[in-house]
Amino acid sequence: MPALEDRIRRLMAEETAGLHATPDLGERVVRSARRKRKRGVFAALAATVVVAGAAPAYLTAAAGSGPTPIVTETPPPPAIDDLRPTGRPAEKTLGDLGDGRQFGNVRVGYLPEGLQWKRWSLDHGDSYTTSFDYKGDRNGFYCVQIFVHENAAVLEIDDRVSVHRQEGEGEEVAVGDRSGYAVVQNVGEDGTKGTPTFFLNMGENRRAEIMFSPVYAKDLGSAEAVNRELRKIAEGLTAIRE
Repeated sequence: MPALEDRIRRLMAEETAGLHATPDLGERVVRSARRKRKRGVFAALAATVVVAGAAPAYLTAAAGSGPTPIVTETPPPPAIDDLRPTGRPAEKTLGDLGDGRQFGNVRVGYLPEGLQWKRWSLDHGDSYTTSFDYKGDRNGFYCVQIFVHENAAVLEIDDRVSVHRQEGEGEEVAVGDRSGYAVVQNVGEDGTKGTPTFFLNMGENRRAEIMFSPVYAKDLGSAEAVNRELRKIAEGLTAIRE
């Protein structure tokens, strides 16, 4: 039995090994819980929960393969391959985006020098995202990540910005005739750096959330440089469909 359980654990690890998540995902979820706000954009976390929640069923199946008092033929234990989770939907992506400058209903007009599309995206309908780094490595950490929230998802973003305002975090920033809000999200309680973020109002039914990873922000060298680059990305972000 221990050998079988070890195999189960290894299979579960294989299922979660390929999940893509941003480096500050854990902090984002913890902070959201404190504020009692739901964050539903990171499908990688949801997939992890599904796999983790399946573990008791695996162990129950393994435990149930022992002797039984019923006078019938006891079925053999399931084959190891049969214990692999099935029916989990694949993550929906935006497909091949070429250079990544156009995704969903928006186009990225400006990116800091040296960045390229990571060949990665997630599509949840009213909310979708892609990211950029130095190497175009889909499995590496992001430098810049852009979320677009549309229709029903706009309410959740407006609620988050409202919370930042109420707590005195961040500042209003005008981008031409569009409004924006700049804030450093998810500052660690232990003093670790947070995620510089620019929320851009792109119209009644669309908001953009532009994020720099803490590591990339450090590479830029100063808060002024970070704010300048965030604003330039926001200025160059345009809608291609209403």
